[in-house]
Amino acid sequence: MAAEKQSKRRRLIRWLAGALLVVGIALISTRPLTDQVIKRNEQQTLSSLTVKKIKKNQTKKGQFDFSKVKSMDPAKAVRARVQEVSAIAAMAVPSVKLYLPVCRGLSGANMATGGCTMRSDQVMGQGNYPLAGHYMTAKGALFSPLEQVKTGALVYLTDLQHVYTYRIYMKRVVDPSSVWLVNDTNDKIVTLITCADGGANRWAIRGNLIKTAKATKQNLQVFKLKND
Repeated sequence: MAAEKQSKRRRLIRWLAGALLVVGIALISTRPLTDQVIKRNEQQTLSSLTVKKIKKNQTKKGQFDFSKVKSMDPAKAVRARVQEVSAIAAMAVPSVKLYLPVCRGLSGANMATGGCTMRSDQVMGQGNYPLAGHYMTAKGALFSPLEQVKTGALVYLTDLQHVYTYRIYMKRVVDPSSVWLVNDTNDKIVTLITCADGGANRWAIRGNLIKTAKATKQNLQVFKLKND
């Protein structure tokens, strides 16, 4: 009986070890898959961005309830490829190789595609223009590169009619309750927000508007709107 119990125990241990191995492999492979799908979402949306689409998407109601924003996974990223994304602009932070669409509101599809506006009334180039984006723990996906950005770096935004250039003057870690970052201001600034410390806190990055120019073929090149 003792030998039989030991045999069953060994089989159980082997089964648990195998199950843990499968789970581990799944967890390792899930993140790269999510990043890959999201990067395709980013590129597809950027390459199809037009003034006509932007004007149409700017009229949409949008979802601005922060409590409804959920963590990203492969299923959400894949669904975003077939759901409607409300792209209203493009953004670029060349110093960290960040090139993304800007979407109206915090819907799941938008959050799986780019940076998202956080107030229904915000206007590019006026007051505070806050954008939220997921941190994917992989350089190049969504707002992940912002962890590496330095003060003094330039942030570019465009609605394809004008290009707005901001210079970063603040980068700090704040707690999730720092809703003041979303409030409008008299100063013309951009605010970029993403997760820090594994989601326990937030990166808050702010830049002053230093230049507004009409969009041209030349100055739009900074956004890498077309796939190479």
